[in-house]
Amino acid sequence: MEQYPSQLLTSAIDEFSKLPGIGRKTALRLTLHLLRLEPERAIHLGESLIRLRKEVRYCKCCHNLSDSDLCQICANPKRDAATVCVVENVKEVMAIEATRQFQGLYHVLGGLISPMDGISPQQLEIDSLVERIRQSQAEGKTPINEVILALSTTMEGDLTNGYIFRQLQRFPHLKVTTLALGVSVGDEIEYADAVTLGRSILNRTPFSLQSPASSY
Repeated sequence: MEQYPSQLLTSAIDEFSKLPGIGRKTALRLTLHLLRLEPERAIHLGESLIRLRKEVRYCKCCHNLSDSDLCQICANPKRDAATVCVVENVKEVMAIEATRQFQGLYHVLGGLISPMDGISPQQLEIDSLVERIRQSQAEGKTPINEVILALSTTMEGDLTNGYIFRQLQRFPHLKVTTLALGVSVGDEIEYADAVTLGRSILNRTPFSLQSPASSY
C-alpha cells in the first residue's frame, strides 16, 4: 500500500478508488487536482455531490431519475403520452434521448429478469407498468396504445421481453413493438451508436415470442 504524507489525502484517495473504473493512480490525480482548485470550486463540487445524493429521486410515474415527483419527460405536455418505451435502466433513457428520434414516454424497469442472479419479475417495475397502462384507460386520460420493448438483445433481455409481453396480453388493443434489426444480438442498448439506435426506434416492429429464452 502506498504511503501518503496526509491521512486526509489517503482517505480521499481511498474513496475515489472505490468508484467504477478508478484505480489508485487515477484517484491520486483526482485528489491532487481538487487540492489545486480554488477552495470555492472544491466546496461547490462537494455540495453538489451531497445534494445529488440527498435530493435526486425516482419519478413516481416512469422511475427515471428526477429532481421532483415527476421527471422532466413525464411532465412535458408535448411528449406523446400514448407511447411508452420500456428500458432496463436510466442509462438507456439517456441513450435513446440522445437520438432525438423518440417523443414518447419511458418506463424504467430497474434491471432484467435473471434467475441465475436471483432477480425475479417481482423485483422489477413490471407490475407498475401494467398498472400504469390500466390507469391510462380511465376516463379523461390519454390511453397508452403502444409499448416499445427496448431491452438489450441478451438472454436476460429476451426473457424479460417475453414475460412483459404475456403480462400485456390482457390489454387486447395495446400494440407491443420492439426495436428493429440494427442493434446486434448480445449488445446492450446504452452502447449502441445514436444513428443505429434512432433508426431501430423509428423502424420498430411488432413483438412476437420467437426466442426460446422468452419463457419464464
